[in-house]
Amino acid sequence: MKVKIFDESHEKDLEADINEFIGDVEVIDIKFNVAVGIFAEEQIYCFSAMILYKNR
Repeated sequence: MKVKIFDESHEKDLEADINEFIGDVEVIDIKFNVAVGIFAEEQIYCFSAMILYKNR
């Protein structure tokens, strides 16, 4: 079993990265997280996922 971690500032980028990756592996589980921070008056988002997988 292996682990792959993805981190993007936009959810569509994370979705694209994950879809590209899972086409070549056997997915066991996906954990998803969103974090929000505030810098001055700007909100900063962090969309991340951890994929547990096996090589085919």
